[in-house]
Amino acid sequence: MANTLLMPKATAVWLVDNTALSFDQIAQFCTLHPLEVKAIADGESAQGIKGMDPIMTGQLTREEIARGEKDPNYRLKLSEPKVRVPESKRKGPRYTPLSKRQDRPNAILWLVRNHPELKDAQISRLVGTTKSTIEQIRERKHWNSSNLQPMDPVTLGLCSQIDLDLEVQRASSGKQPAAPAGDTLLPASLTERLTPEAAKPKREDEELDASKVFAKLSALKGRIEDDEE
Repeated sequence: MANTLLMPKATAVWLVDNTALSFDQIAQFCTLHPLEVKAIADGESAQGIKGMDPIMTGQLTREEIARGEKDPNYRLKLSEPKVRVPESKRKGPRYTPLSKRQDRPNAILWLVRNHPELKDAQISRLVGTTKSTIEQIRERKHWNSSNLQPMDPVTLGLCSQIDLDLEVQRASSGKQPAAPAGDTLLPASLTERLTPEAAKPKREDEELDASKVFAKLSALKGRIEDDEE
């Protein structure tokens, strides 16, 4: 059974404008970062989002809001829904505990810088985020980009080293190996043609010197006559 807050950012906008709750209380109830809630209050974020009244949707009561306004340390509780809808089983981003969600932008920045071959869908599977957040961090348009520090997601506990290595291997599997640099050996088909001029056989149709041939015959005949005497 699913019991989650509907449109958390729109709810945060309404709570900022209509209650005296602290930024931490609103951030905890809407699963946002306190700095993001502060940016909403300062008008730097969610400018085009219309606030949604959680009282009208039955997810928060006026008594709960009043209790939170009296005690800054009080954590708002989501009201039990009147109708429960079965949660559909579907593949999605990896679930990240609430205590580690604030580290996801730092992990995304680390992955973008150290493994540019990873696709957005792979980064989303590793740290449990959305493609829009990845795009904002990649283009330095994230609301907290000036304070982000690249941090290894394995060290942060957002994913395991095995999962990271597997995704990197998948991203690199379809790439062609780099061409060899520098001088290389010539193929055998070329080296066989490079024979010295001295090793080339003489052509059979070369013209013979007649005077040299008769001189050799005369010398050979003289030797034979000397041997007979």
